Amino acid sequence: MNCLASSMALDLLEGGVQLSCQPHEDASSLQHRLWTWLSERQLQDCVHTLTQDTPQGLALNCSLRPALKALWMPLSDTLDLHRQLGHAAMSPDPIALEREILVALLGSPMPFRFASLEALASHVRVRRNMTLAARQTALAFKTEAAERPEDLWQYDEDHGFTLQPGCGLIDALIAATQPEATGKLYDFSCYRATEYVILLGIAQELQAHHPALLAHLQRVNQTHAIRSGQFHDVFLIEYGSMDKPLPARYYIPGDRLWFRNPDAHSSDVMGYEGSWVIYMGGGLFSNFWKRDQPYTLESKAIEIYHWRDGVHTDAQGQLQMDENVVDQRVAQTLSDPQARQKVLDRMLRMRDAQGVYAEGGCLDTTRECPRCVSPEHCELVLPEF
Repeated sequence: MNCLASSMALDLLEGGVQLSCQPHEDASSLQHRLWTWLSERQLQDCVHTLTQDTPQGLALNCSLRPALKALWMPLSDTLDLHRQLGHAAMSPDPIALEREILVALLGSPMPFRFASLEALASHVRVRRNMTLAARQTALAFKTEAAERPEDLWQYDEDHGFTLQPGCGLIDALIAATQPEATGKLYDFSCYRATEYVILLGIAQELQAHHPALLAHLQRVNQTHAIRSGQFHDVFLIEYGSMDKPLPARYYIPGDRLWFRNPDAHSSDVMGYEGSWVIYMGGGLFSNFWKRDQPYTLESKAIEIYHWRDGVHTDAQGQLQMDENVVDQRVAQTLSDPQARQKVLDRMLRMRDAQGVYAEGGCLDTTRECPRCVSPEHCELVLPEF
């Protein structure tokens, strides 16, 4: 094996997508089906593969061809990937969005493992659903409030927000997050909004491809909300780590991620410890408060930096945030190239460890993505309440 072939083989084993061969299927058959699926997204000539023996059996490792990876996502930077693929930043075309998702997966610096081609296809569709839902989500700006459409949701302290009898989960999630459905913006946190976006993306996939699991998910949400840490454990996989951080500009549409507030004082304001967002593709991150003004990586970092300028103590001695001051300081920084670069140099660093406020920036080392929900290889185990 020559040096180039050895390098390509190493890339295939260390990153990209790994598909398991089923007992009834050999690698050549799986590869043929993969080419057919890729051709529907005009990517059949963009991928190379390597068959590998694993403890679980044969697997097909798939990765972007090195020249394309260097051109489309240099140094694993996916924020300009849409433009390299010839797509608008917020293209409503689901195939264009699936292409962006799939190329980012195939160019991943770490391996994404799927039990089958069907599991990969399902994962791509869930990410697509989540991304489209995030683009439509808009909330009223009250970080400590909790409000839902009363004809679809009911609330108590022990169970959280649960579905009203006879209400469908998908319709209820859309009504709570997409103002076109009701004509109203509802108050709740960006963290809870990301849960609703993820849950909606999964539920829409289940409706089309796994209706029995959707019925089970519906019953659970009639009884008890799955939220916070339990939501993460049930629905999501975290990838990357503090020891092996993901590249600073590597994001896949449908990722949930956290931007940390690295300022100790302003991070004590409720809701300003950091910011949970969904990466929507096209170099843009969700802004649930101002849907028509999604964040870039740079604009999000600059906003979080200036939270330190908006913090103040109210008459009751409680820390509060003055968003008007933040907006003014952000505008000043954006109008001054030197000030802008100084802030970005400070903020676009990996965050410090939990509890540490030193030289770290706002970038997290990890992302979160949905578990597989394809009928044949479902990883989703719903809790019983």
